[in-house]
Amino acid sequence: MSTRFRPGVLHGDEVTDALNYAKENEFAYPAVNVLSTDTTIIGQPIRYPTSGPARVTAAIVTLEPGQKTSVHKHGVPLFAYILEGEISVDYAGYMQRTFRAGEAFMEGVDVPHFGINSGKQTARLLAVYMGAEGAQNVIPVK
Repeated sequence: MSTRFRPGVLHGDEVTDALNYAKENEFAYPAVNVLSTDTTIIGQPIRYPTSGPARVTAAIVTLEPGQKTSVHKHGVPLFAYILEGEISVDYAGYMQRTFRAGEAFMEGVDVPHFGINSGKQTARLLAVYMGAEGAQNVIPVK
């Protein structure tokens, strides 16, 4: 396969190249991995909640340039994919990191943090919470 492919981001002829490669190699469908991990961005092992039946929730978070989230934490594993723009996240006591369009990560669980759109355009993030009935996806921190 072409070395031009980057995880999660295909442009122009790369889409056609990926489709042709998948067809030539008899793939079920063309795919580019965006993330494969067993730990969160801060190194925690991923553990799924067992408090009830599984519940997956997907949301798109939109931040305008300079806009911040409140300080919060997640009670369940969260897959995040930056759809457009860039978001800087401050994991107090752990690290600060800027994520840009096409990047994916597993958010830290039960770790207070906040995000800010550090770019010059609207930022959008796909958040997929892998929780359970009764588990809190987002927990405000005071």
